[in-house]
Amino acid sequence: MGKFTLLDARLFAPGADLSGASNKIELTSEIEDKDTTNYRSNGWKEVIGGLGSAEISGEGQWEAGDPSMVDNASWSTFGGLGPYTVCPTDSTVGALAYFTNGLRTDYTVGDAVGEVAPWSGTIKSSWPLVRGQIGHPPGLARTATGIGTALQLGAVPAGKRLYAALHVLSVAGTTPSITVRIESDDAAGFATPITRGAFDAATTPGGQILRGDGTAVTDTYWRAAWTVSGTAPSFMFALSLGIR
Repeated sequence: MGKFTLLDARLFAPGADLSGASNKIELTSEIEDKDTTNYRSNGWKEVIGGLGSAEISGEGQWEAGDPSMVDNASWSTFGGLGPYTVCPTDSTVGALAYFTNGLRTDYTVGDAVGEVAPWSGTIKSSWPLVRGQIGHPPGLARTATGIGTALQLGAVPAGKRLYAALHVLSVAGTTPSITVRIESDDAAGFATPITRGAFDAATTPGGQILRGDGTAVTDTYWRAAWTVSGTAPSFMFALSLGIR
């Protein structure tokens, strides 16, 4: 990916796509520097890495009246943990994505008379920030059990983990339910897929996040798969996954 102008960044809150109500999305991450300077440091400060943290801040145009709109989505998650995914360009399968399990810490609305009603808010990480890919796009409705596109994320080394964030954005039908799982294989054809993690069954919009247990996985290909039930069910969801 070369240099580009920010025109279509994406922001997914737990169960809402806030991209269309945002005109600024900023992602920051840092590692604490802990001082280890001593008498043998030759007059220079020495540091080692401490705790890591990340923050997502956004702002844009305020809307309310539906669970998918920024005011409803912000109030429903205020003070709570959930998955947040940021894409610097788009959200097609394989697109670059950053995501974390974060705490919604603040929410601001309002401005001077005559201004477009704004909002702003901040999410602070409670899990590591993961650099990964989009495993399922938000604009594709799923009405039946199926599988997603294979991604070559690579193997999971010992001590690292697979992370995945699910954003169920809309649900329709009678008693609809969807259960999304993450599968791996050693080849793109997925002749012998292995389930590496599964989200809880979802019946309403919302978000979930999961991570592996730190066990090494030699498979290098990954995909989403889902089981759908209900009468005339339809689900729109976005999924991001990566290794950290």
